[in-house]
Amino acid sequence: MDMAKRLFYFYIHGSIHVAIAVLSLVLMTYHMFNLPFDAPMAGFAFFGTLFGYNFIKYEARFRKKLPLRRFHKAVAAISITALILGAVCFFLLNREAQLASLAFAALSVLYAVPFGSRGNLRSLAGIKIYIVALCWAGVTTLMPLLNAGIDLGQDAWLKFCQRFLLTIILILIFEIIDLAEDNPSLKTVPQKIGIKNTRLLNIMLLAVFYYLEFLKTYVDSNQLGVNVALVLAVGLFTMGASPERNKYYTLFWVESVPIFWLGLVYLVGGF
Repeated sequence: MDMAKRLFYFYIHGSIHVAIAVLSLVLMTYHMFNLPFDAPMAGFAFFGTLFGYNFIKYEARFRKKLPLRRFHKAVAAISITALILGAVCFFLLNREAQLASLAFAALSVLYAVPFGSRGNLRSLAGIKIYIVALCWAGVTTLMPLLNAGIDLGQDAWLKFCQRFLLTIILILIFEIIDLAEDNPSLKTVPQKIGIKNTRLLNIMLLAVFYYLEFLKTYVDSNQLGVNVALVLAVGLFTMGASPERNKYYTLFWVESVPIFWLGLVYLVGGF
């Protein structure tokens, strides 16, 4: 049992779970645009997310030379491996996808590493949520399409907007859970408008997310049904979110939403 707990802790805090969530969104893009599986792009998204999230979470500990537990050494090992494999995948992408990835990588570095007395982008009031959403939407929507040579037309940008909104919605649930611990200087949405209004905002954003599906060139009835289930699930997570919740409410369950979404798509597609 102790071994299972340690493995689960490493799975969550070593960013493997969030990397699978990002990979799930990439696979959703392949499904939505009828594209074949692209191993270099999928690998880049998975390994890049794993390294990027661990870099953001733990770089300060290594930079400041704080004491390292066995967990941190294991995270360093898996992160270096992910960096190497992600680099291999990067060089297998086309030029357009590579340029896009460099832009998102630069945002990630600016987000994590302090520059001068102003700190990093993460410390700027109210901006964190948009940077994370931009990176998630870009890596999981625009990059797979660019690497497949697909023109970024109306449907592509609609999916980008949907993915951007979904990420914002999930982050707002995180911000509700973290309300008691977040520094007031961050000026998160729940800090500014309260928990009740943040929940209401999330429900409104979910309605917009669902409506965007009707603006596509071709409206897939199966996808509409799957999105109903997604909206209901995320709505329940939103209404159940509170600062009293265990951290794994978001770290595992909320971050499982993309995996759940992909699973529903494959399940419905099998009938």
